[in-house]
Amino acid sequence: MAGPVIDVRATGVPEERWEQWRRGRAPLPLPEAPHLIVVAAHPDDETLGAGGLVAMAHAAGTAITIVNVTDGEASHPNSPSHSPSRLAAIRTDEARSAARELGAGAPVRLGLPDGEIAAYEDALTDELRALLDGFGAGGAVCAATWRYDGHPDHEAVGRAAATACGDTNTELLQYPVWMWQWASPDDVRLRSCTPAVLTLPPAVQAAKGRAISHFRSQLLPLSEDPVDAAIVPTHVLRRFTGPTETYFR
Repeated sequence: MAGPVIDVRATGVPEERWEQWRRGRAPLPLPEAPHLIVVAAHPDDETLGAGGLVAMAHAAGTAITIVNVTDGEASHPNSPSHSPSRLAAIRTDEARSAARELGAGAPVRLGLPDGEIAAYEDALTDELRALLDGFGAGGAVCAATWRYDGHPDHEAVGRAAATACGDTNTELLQYPVWMWQWASPDDVRLRSCTPAVLTLPPAVQAAKGRAISHFRSQLLPLSEDPVDAAIVPTHVLRRFTGPTETYFR
């Protein structure tokens, strides 16, 4: 991609409206499957969107596998200070540290090109299907980025996960990341989904906050150049530090 596809400068719908919307959703019980697989388009998606779920599943004794489809090398495509390879290395280290904070092992890296997942969607579906097949029917729950999240990589991952889960009879949960930035509670795309809300105990909320803090390359500017601005500035970060997470079934 030539540049960002989400305007992180926009403030979006006030969080109070989203809180009201979430209060009307069904609660999400913690999945009981012995294995949780969390698929993220980029390193940090899994922590922002599903970090609480990972921490709660780990505390319940569930095995965790985090899959980073890309290394996130295109987060700052015109950066004068960081090459794509340097960004990939930094973001891989950040994801590893965040996963450790949540009780998970180092993420599995698939190494697909950041910004181009849709071109590899069939291959990604095959990889996820093979991964899920290893746990047998009913042996895992898969959480992946939402197929309507507004970012082409997130949406491609959501579609691939949906196909792989359907082929293997695996329960699928999809979590939004960028939806909070551009959508509103009355968006037509939300009417075709069944949202459920996971409530995070205070200790889990704190652990998620610590995990998010490891992603300094996304939370802080890389340099003083405007193209190195934070991808997840403070007003965006607030969407992910509350006491709930939202999932679509």
